[in-house]
Amino acid sequence: MSSRQAALSLYRRSLKLALDWSVQRHLWRGQALYIRSLFEKNRDVSDPRLQRVLLKETEKLLEKWKHPDPYVHPTAPGGSKYERNLPAPHIDPPPPLNF
Repeated sequence: MSSRQAALSLYRRSLKLALDWSVQRHLWRGQALYIRSLFEKNRDVSDPRLQRVLLKETEKLLEKWKHPDPYVHPTAPGGSKYERNLPAPHIDPPPPLNF
C-alpha cells in the first residue's frame, strides 16, 4: 500500500472514530475540520522515512482513542433493530401418528 493510500485510510478511520465519540453531526463537524487540518499540515511531507513515522504515530493515536463501545446504526448488523421483525421460520407440521 502506498503512503498516500495509507494516509487516506487513516483519514477515513479518524473521521469514523470521531463519529463514534460524538454521534451528533453538528458536533462532529468541528472535529472533522480539526482532523482535516492535521492531515493537511503534513500533506507535503515527501521524505519516506518521515511519512512512515507519521503513519505509525497516527495508528498509535487511533488505537489509543478507540471507543470502547462504538456507535452502531440501529439497522446495521449488531444494531438494536437489526433483524428485529423477521417473519417466523416455516416449519413443516409433524407427520400424523399411526396407532
